[in-house]
Amino acid sequence: TPILQPLYGGAAARPFKTHHNALEMTLYMRIANELYLKRLIVGGYDGVYEFSKDFRNEGMDRFHNPEFTQVELYVAYKDYQWMMDFVEEMIERVAVEVTGSTLVQVGEHIISFKRPWKRFTMFEAIEHFTGIDISAMDEQQLFKTARELRVHVDATMGKGKLIDEIFGEKCEPYLIQPTFITDYPVEMSPLAKKHRSKDGLVERFEAICNGKEIMNSFSELNDPIDQRHRFEAQLELGKRGDEEAMQLDEDFLRALEYGMPPTAGIGIGIDRLSMIMTNQHAIQDVLLFPHMRPEG
Repeated sequence: TPILQPLYGGAAARPFKTHHNALEMTLYMRIANELYLKRLIVGGYDGVYEFSKDFRNEGMDRFHNPEFTQVELYVAYKDYQWMMDFVEEMIERVAVEVTGSTLVQVGEHIISFKRPWKRFTMFEAIEHFTGIDISAMDEQQLFKTARELRVHVDATMGKGKLIDEIFGEKCEPYLIQPTFITDYPVEMSPLAKKHRSKDGLVERFEAICNGKEIMNSFSELNDPIDQRHRFEAQLELGKRGDEEAMQLDEDFLRALEYGMPPTAGIGIGIDRLSMIMTNQHAIQDVLLFPHMRPEG
């Protein structure tokens, strides 16, 4: 799928921007390949995957490099429950192939990739680690709660971003053993299908391991009307100053109007998985040529 894209999408991230001289148009280096792989599902592929270099114009730390490798996988007529079972089996096998065991030494921790992995809903995890049930809170209440928890938030953040900041600071660092966090609020997940039985939530999971997300998955949203409304909500967040808000992609919406079957999709961070499997402290230690500040 194309690395240079007229519209970036498929994730909440800031892009690198460039210019095509012959066409006299602005292009962006992809932040994800999701929207193009889903076009292939629309086009008739039952399943498709791609190992890709993606690019995000954001901060650098031991978990983030401006360019990184991930695999994205989409399978028609499956859902996020199927995908959880699939990745448990796959990552357990990866651990055995790479290290010879389902037990992997990572820093001071022994991490077990043996199935089954623990599962929390997003709201269950926040209540477990903070003692606060935020499931019925509106934006103002979430903002107040985040401040009381001493989580850094600002006025550009909508409901989804506030929940994400609370989870990221108060829960994620303490999830050492591989854990599925499921059933996210709809505001956090513009590309995920609404939950089949829980209002206000979507069918999404992230796998957290060693205190950091290593993969993100949904039952994919395939309703073009709902998807348009989600994109429009993202545009409003962008007007408030959210630099990670998604753009409205008419070409992708047209593809959904042709018809995409129910689909499960996932993105797995290869660099972060490599860090865990090889007991490395920083993403720079698993990249041959990491981006660094110039000498002097």
